[in-house]
Amino acid sequence: MFGSLKAFIASLAEDARPQTQLESKDCRLAIAALLIRVATVESEMSQARREKLHVVLKSGFDLDGRATAALIDAAAAAERSATDLYHFTRRLNDELDQEGRRQIVGMTWEVAYVDERVNEFAGNIIWRAADLLGVSSRERIELRRRIAADRAALRSPQIMEQIPNGAIESHAS
Repeated sequence: MFGSLKAFIASLAEDARPQTQLESKDCRLAIAALLIRVATVESEMSQARREKLHVVLKSGFDLDGRATAALIDAAAAAERSATDLYHFTRRLNDELDQEGRRQIVGMTWEVAYVDERVNEFAGNIIWRAADLLGVSSRERIELRRRIAADRAALRSPQIMEQIPNGAIESHAS
């Protein structure tokens, strides 16, 4: 009895707390569903994309592991039942300002670039989603370049570690 009373009071306190734009449950679900659409464009979601999706949602919404997994499950179900992107982007346009919509496009590029390249289908989905979200082509391309550069910067030290000592000098001479 006290547990349910405590849960009720906690839900009232949560409802009274001002939410930022990305904290709305509907908004989170729509964003996660868009990211799942990008992550599964080729087929089933790869383990690398699943992990990146988890990281992007967890850090983007400041969730714990369990809440992130629950969001991904709910978003996967919503994405499977949706016939188009408009179902999600309409809700996001209603709730987010321009910067919030730009953040979403950036998140889609992060998920798409996890495999070091973006196939034409993922790029097309991101282009359509950005267009429906009112993010200009210039902004979309700028976000793509920034995410690609960030991925390349992360990859560079790993590549250098794989080169044996002295290999670069022997090729230079």
